Amino acid sequence: MRAMILAAGLGTRLKPFTNSHPKALAQVNGKPLLQRNIEYLQQYGINEVVVNVHHFAHQIIKAVEANKGWGSTIFISDESNEVVETGGGVLLAKSFFEQEASWLVMNADILTNLELDKLMAADKVLSEGAENYIATLAVTNRASSRNLLFNKAEKLVGWKNNSTGEEKWANGSSTTISTETIVAKAFSGIQIIHTPFYKALTLTGKFSLIDAYLQIASSSTIGFYDHSGGLLLDVGKPENITKAEELFK
Repeated sequence: MRAMILAAGLGTRLKPFTNSHPKALAQVNGKPLLQRNIEYLQQYGINEVVVNVHHFAHQIIKAVEANKGWGSTIFISDESNEVVETGGGVLLAKSFFEQEASWLVMNADILTNLELDKLMAADKVLSEGAENYIATLAVTNRASSRNLLFNKAEKLVGWKNNSTGEEKWANGSSTTISTETIVAKAFSGIQIIHTPFYKALTLTGKFSLIDAYLQIASSSTIGFYDHSGGLLLDVGKPENITKAEELFK
């Protein structure tokens, strides 16, 4: 299986570091986040990784080359001209994945002890025999400012910003969905995507993976794998670097 690490973001929450560096090179106990996640993927036999770059792209490319990919084969998806968000980034990397049955995508600023072999096993069960199965999203029950919304069949149907009350639904409206059966989960920024993703996707240009999933979910199936209880840390904020150094040696 190949993987993609999303490292093109501006990292505005990680200022002042990101005023002169990409967030993927922020260090935790002397190791850049990018290196940590490349080595994390290696633990599960994933040694071919696409890294998309935009913000201080040359720094990431230089680090990858200087460290020989930290032992993995690294492909660069160059978004230097324009940042196209997470969904647009996966679309631009289509040539790396369209011959794969499935692949893993994760955010560069996530650190976790999620056992990817268990995610892969769950994805295999969920996708086997399922018609138009698109992706398995890693989630937890933690408190979050935003939630993915699943129906009683554990299929993605919506998204909610808990801070603003904004909602997005796969069918454009929640009127056909019984809100009493909705299950809210916090997205972990890790997922396994299947090849039909590209055929089902109609969005182009700049868009998020969440918007892509909601567009696709109206006619296809997107499931989840709950890994509540494990470690998961968003290292996109300065205060979480200190927490990460306590949890990830």
